Amino acid sequence: MSLLSRLSGEQISLENKQEITIKPLTTSKNSNELEVVLHSFLVDELKKPMNQKQEMEPLIEKLTNDFLGKEGNHLTFEEKKQLKHDISHEITGYGPISPLLDNPSVTEIMVNGPNDIYIEVNGKIEKTSIHFRDNLHVLRVIEKIVAPLGRRIDESVPMVDARLPDGSRVNAIIPPLALNGPTMTIRKFSEVPFTINDLLRMGSLSENMALFLKVAVKSKLNIFISGGTGSGKTSTLNVISSFIPNDERILTIEDAAELRLSQEHVVALESRSSNIEGQGEITIRDLVRNALRMRPDRIIIGEVRGGETLDMLQAMNTGHDGSLGTGHANSPRDLLARLETMVLMSGLDLPVKAIRQQISAALDLIVQQARMKDGSRKITKITEVLGLEGDTIVLQDIFVYNERKNPTTGRSEHQFTTTGIRPNCIEKFTIAGHNIQTMFKDEWV
Repeated sequence: MSLLSRLSGEQISLENKQEITIKPLTTSKNSNELEVVLHSFLVDELKKPMNQKQEMEPLIEKLTNDFLGKEGNHLTFEEKKQLKHDISHEITGYGPISPLLDNPSVTEIMVNGPNDIYIEVNGKIEKTSIHFRDNLHVLRVIEKIVAPLGRRIDESVPMVDARLPDGSRVNAIIPPLALNGPTMTIRKFSEVPFTINDLLRMGSLSENMALFLKVAVKSKLNIFISGGTGSGKTSTLNVISSFIPNDERILTIEDAAELRLSQEHVVALESRSSNIEGQGEITIRDLVRNALRMRPDRIIIGEVRGGETLDMLQAMNTGHDGSLGTGHANSPRDLLARLETMVLMSGLDLPVKAIRQQISAALDLIVQQARMKDGSRKITKITEVLGLEGDTIVLQDIFVYNERKNPTTGRSEHQFTTTGIRPNCIEKFTIAGHNIQTMFKDEWV
């Protein structure tokens, strides 16, 4: 009896430890059914971890050729070639989306169930012809991503945030919450982290803005990066954190570790969701509190979302200067309102004025980032927090991005300019030993 006949109708254990039943094959023995059997055969034959891609590919090809020599006589040459291609991605990668992950021009992958897969290229979304076999196929890929991180996804925990080995961010949500089937969104990150020169080349900011941010980080100003979803906040945070001197101890705190800092003395902390009994959760707030006992020179929070905001502000106000973080907001003023709301989420009944005093004393700069209509990302404002006057936090724009349509040519024109107002933080630059007259002689001297 052939291997295919023996496996038909039997329970087959996949690498995600779930049991599925292969229905008896029809006389046509289509390639999709054969791929399921071949996948199970290879998993059983390899008997080793699925992450040794370079070592496994030759063995996979040999085993696949042997298998198809016995069971794939009914397939054409092209069908066999495609089957070998698909099964290689299935074993060593993440199934049908593996080529998209390997394509550097693809910045985001959106899986809306097994049949609708979209990608973002150059800031534009387009649909692909790629598809999964069924919902179980998508679920198996999701589990392959989250399992190495000690996380899980099932009906009791139908949402999960995770990351790929290269740092790309993954969010997954499954039925019954996702009506289209298992849904996954992957925000890809460059294998080589962006540098300030990359942001300059892409037109995300001007040279003077880059120099100003570099001096601000070195002078230990507390900076928040604000922007909407997909505006490039994490990439910008990664870039400006590269200006931190190499002799400082840096602690990064994230839901899913994405930051890749070039400094030597970096301690990366990552939150943890609760286990199946609903216990063992470690929140961002827990990590911020613990970080204060780890003798940090700088604390970097990937994104503030809740009560940890109060702990972060208190850290900034008690000697941990030069801290960095990001938050969702459409303008610097909106960020202040969101920070107020998130401080209230800490559970402490604080008066609004006390919260605003904390915010105004802690923050020095807000870097506003936006995603433009053409898909590009721009730093639209660098705004200074001056302090509290009455009940209002006073802000002052230092750099702004202007875009307007030329009435003569009809074309859009854009430029980065300064407001001409001398920043108060210039004094901190001077105290930190930076020669402002040399650096910004055309701006504020």
